[in-house]
Amino acid sequence: MTSADLLVPAASTAAPILAALVHADALRVGTGRTLRFEGRGHGSAISYFLVDNDPGQGPDLHRHPYPETWIVFEGEARFTVGDEQFVATAGDTATCAAGLWHGFKNVGTGRLKVLGIHPSDTIIQENADEVGA
Repeated sequence: MTSADLLVPAASTAAPILAALVHADALRVGTGRTLRFEGRGHGSAISYFLVDNDPGQGPDLHRHPYPETWIVFEGEARFTVGDEQFVATAGDTATCAAGLWHGFKNVGTGRLKVLGIHPSDTIIQENADEVGA
């Protein structure tokens, strides 16, 4: 198959998505600054949260059936992963194995910007407060 073959879809299949641009406003979670991208509808095998939180904010305990990787771009976050806690700052990368309860909070004095990468074309999440964990 050549790249030209990708441009002409087979009669019984939908056209493949070769490139997509998704504007930030389409990804915004509510009225906040956090963005949520799910790759499935855009031809991508990954999803992510681009978190932009004020001090004290951050996701409560939750888990996914796949691992998660975070990159801290700005600020200071206290991560809880299973029974462990650690603080990450700008430039740090943190990871979490599949199935572990985890969350983080902005423990700094300024904004926290974190990219949470999900190796899944959709975000699958179970929240601890909803299951009594």
